[in-house]
Amino acid sequence: MKKTYYLFNPGRMSRKDNTLKFTPADEEGNELPPKYIPVEGVSDLYCFGALDANSALYNFLGKEQIAVHFFDYYEHYTGSFMPKDYLLAGKMQIEQTKQYSHAGKRMIVARKFVEGAAFNILKNLRYYQSRGKDLQTCIETIEHFSNSIAGCNDVDTLMGVEGNIRQTYYDAFDIILNDFAMDGRSKQPPKNEVNALVSFGNMMCYTLCLGQIYHTQLNPTISFLHEPGYRRYSLALDLAEIFKPILVDRTIFKVLNKKEIQAKDFDVQVNSVMLKDGARKTFVRAFEERLNETIKHRSLNRSVSYKHLVKLECYKLTKHILNMEEYKPFKAWW
Repeated sequence: MKKTYYLFNPGRMSRKDNTLKFTPADEEGNELPPKYIPVEGVSDLYCFGALDANSALYNFLGKEQIAVHFFDYYEHYTGSFMPKDYLLAGKMQIEQTKQYSHAGKRMIVARKFVEGAAFNILKNLRYYQSRGKDLQTCIETIEHFSNSIAGCNDVDTLMGVEGNIRQTYYDAFDIILNDFAMDGRSKQPPKNEVNALVSFGNMMCYTLCLGQIYHTQLNPTISFLHEPGYRRYSLALDLAEIFKPILVDRTIFKVLNKKEIQAKDFDVQVNSVMLKDGARKTFVRAFEERLNETIKHRSLNRSVSYKHLVKLECYKLTKHILNMEEYKPFKAWW
């Protein structure tokens, strides 16, 4: 079974037969013992830090359908190497473009994304409310905003509602978290530890969604909620809205409240806060554990992983675009 590999300061990467060889270096530039990964077991590579590789290696990765996602020193997602779009189909491309171009049809899908995100946000809040956190005011406020989603007739208005829901939700973080405060959303750069984790986790969710979209006939640059932009996989942003509460935020609450990540695990500067290498590894490990958790799917009547739920969401969107089945966003039922 293929899996995702997370590489921290990967150094030099080369090919040895059907094996990927990584030669990392320490802070002084001295080479460390190499690491080997059989290519048959790789689905994606996440690179945190500098990677030195030549075009021959990327040709090899492309043939093996292995995507590489890059993050810079400041934990920003900077881009991806994606193999040739081997599943893209002309009919899907045309129909997806039609759905985007038709204002009414676009709004149907865009509202579904916000509806799913709001539902999963409320699911989180009610979970912590049941465990003694006083979140009733936040819940009622978000329910009020959610009731206005159906009446939004343009994307700007809808994005305004989504923004109000998110702002209220992020205010609740200060109640859910025991020893940390979010103190409002800040990014590029994050101003405190919680914002640093949110930014890092959101990028992980975005690249996860991008990877799952790639394995369908969907075009990742044609979106519905977020405006398609130059050199941006905006459909991944759309899908990530639904899954961030379940995958990212629940992981943040876990690692902070269980003290798996503590204040000492952050690099605090004058105008920014970043995770230290150890904290990034801890979060990535917890995030991967979350992705591999399984639940009993009500329609399929079998256990599926959270990661597979993202791919199923892509298939549901595909059926909607091809007028096969109405799209209903993922809503946590447990």
